[in-house]
Amino acid sequence: MNVKITGTGCYIPTQVTTNSSFSKFEFLNTDGSPINYSNEVIIEKFKAITGIENRRYVKDNYATSDIAFFAAEKAIEDAKTDKETIDYIIVAHNFGDIKHGTTQSDAVPSIASRVKQSLKIKNPRCVAYDVLFGCPGWIEGVVQAQAFIKAGMAKKCLVIGAETLSRVIDIHDRDSMIYSDGAGATILEATPNNTGILSHLSATYAYNEADYLFFGKSYNQTADSTKYIKMYGRKIYEFAVTHVPQAMKDCLDQSNTAIEDVKKIFIHQANEKMDEAILKRFYRLYNKTIPEGIMPMNIHELGNSSVATIPTLFDSVKKGMIENQEVNTGDIVMFASVGAGMNINAITYKI
Repeated sequence: MNVKITGTGCYIPTQVTTNSSFSKFEFLNTDGSPINYSNEVIIEKFKAITGIENRRYVKDNYATSDIAFFAAEKAIEDAKTDKETIDYIIVAHNFGDIKHGTTQSDAVPSIASRVKQSLKIKNPRCVAYDVLFGCPGWIEGVVQAQAFIKAGMAKKCLVIGAETLSRVIDIHDRDSMIYSDGAGATILEATPNNTGILSHLSATYAYNEADYLFFGKSYNQTADSTKYIKMYGRKIYEFAVTHVPQAMKDCLDQSNTAIEDVKKIFIHQANEKMDEAILKRFYRLYNKTIPEGIMPMNIHELGNSSVATIPTLFDSVKKGMIENQEVNTGDIVMFASVGAGMNINAITYKI
């Protein structure tokens, strides 16, 4: 028995925030001193490295649980399934619900419970809980759903990745330009066919790496004690390009799949240059060149929405929403992510 995705859905916020929107920001160094470059130069360098031109922010009246619900509705509809037959709702996020104009995270009740309430599911044996696993949270939720189904504890699971990072950014930190909002959802069920999840791998590096992403004060030394998402970008880049390619290889080898048979690779949309470096090193481990068009990207227009990037990207490709990208029945694809923890995971999957 394998476990496969039978439905997908995503919510892409309608509010577009361009790079030029940051032109009036006062970007500071970590010690609060001014950066010795104009915002024009900072933004130009940012785009060259990350590939981001635009990002999406939610409307003021929406929170993480709202957009998670929107994506879930679409996934349930796509799977043509009865919501009352869902055994688990697993929601990956990092910061809970943060309402517009506030600074306090709200995760009680869980985001998953709020989604279940919004879906109006009556079945009390539909268990709802959250996963905090950094950007790889959606993949980890899928891994857990597979475990429940294979163990006979569930027949159907709803796994969601949702985040509103626009609510936790420091306007004095140039890294704030990376982050965005979004939600992606999937329904997973057992299948008797040799499709679905073929292999998976997860790992946590925390001996020296746990604080590469953290919650910290504003770079504005006169600001209050409010904390925002912070990262050591260079350390994360070096960690990712060092460890993710090998994790992907170990995962692929575990599935007994040849690298030539992989049709698409869906990597967490964190940074275009980093993803390209990961892919290059992954293929180098097999002494192979990178096939053209194998790595779909939407970071240019959507930015980095953390746990939502991969399910959003997969749904968009699956439904023909990205030009010159498609997946077909029988295709073997990979999902891979890296993020706070520092956590890494990967899945080899047959459509």
